[in-house]
Amino acid sequence: MANQKSSVLPGFKLTLGYTLLYLSLIVLIPLAATFWKTSTLTWDQFWHTVTAPRVMASYRVSFGASFLAALINLFFGLLVAWVLVRYQFWGKRFVDALVDLPFALPTAVAGIALTAIYAPNGWIGHWLAPLGIKIAYTQLGILIALTFIGLPFIVRTVQPVLEDFDVEIEESAASLGANRWQTFWFVTLPMLRPALLTGFTLAFARALGEYGSVVFIAGNMPMKTEITPLLIITKLEEFDYPGATAIAVVMLVVSFVLLLTINFLQWWSQRHHAPA
Repeated sequence: MANQKSSVLPGFKLTLGYTLLYLSLIVLIPLAATFWKTSTLTWDQFWHTVTAPRVMASYRVSFGASFLAALINLFFGLLVAWVLVRYQFWGKRFVDALVDLPFALPTAVAGIALTAIYAPNGWIGHWLAPLGIKIAYTQLGILIALTFIGLPFIVRTVQPVLEDFDVEIEESAASLGANRWQTFWFVTLPMLRPALLTGFTLAFARALGEYGSVVFIAGNMPMKTEITPLLIITKLEEFDYPGATAIAVVMLVVSFVLLLTINFLQWWSQRHHAPA
């Protein structure tokens, strides 16, 4: 008679049923409704909607600013995580709490605060205006807002990996003659690469869907500073529901691909660092 393993905690079928029901109500049904509403368009209408000049301009703004913001956070997020893990200093807990501020702060509040700071008459903007540097109501302002909301994703992804990293490996590399830069580049960075890629993807995906913190500082000028989420809202206000859902489907597909990428990176990281 074959041995059968029984779970210590009962209720697998019941909890699985509730899980599938919850995911269906919260995730699958709304997403299916988006595709269903889009299906009322013919292929030509769908293609014309999602490739209109104004929509394409919003893609360039959203994807371009999101990618640059995630790239900036990739560097500075690693720097912040490194300081928080490797060094002890006064006020460390306060700095660590500040990293999570973009998570807790309502996005609309963040947008208003950034606009007040970087507007031509703001605290920082009035110093930059005489130099001909304009941040608020430009693509640079969008980049700053997306960088603000994306930083925690990099820091909180890299920080646990750094905390679990065995510094004796770095000491061994140094004892073999490697300098500090060689030790970081050839020993430390390869161990952090999966976490960095995962954090980059999370920050990029989060920036793509950001609305509240951007809409105030962007200026929302069509063909210039209009982001794709705002364009979707505009079409909804115009009662163009198929057009709004068509653009949303494009963003949804991109987000789904990013999530698959995240899952692959996590699987690869676990397999790469699994003990032999």
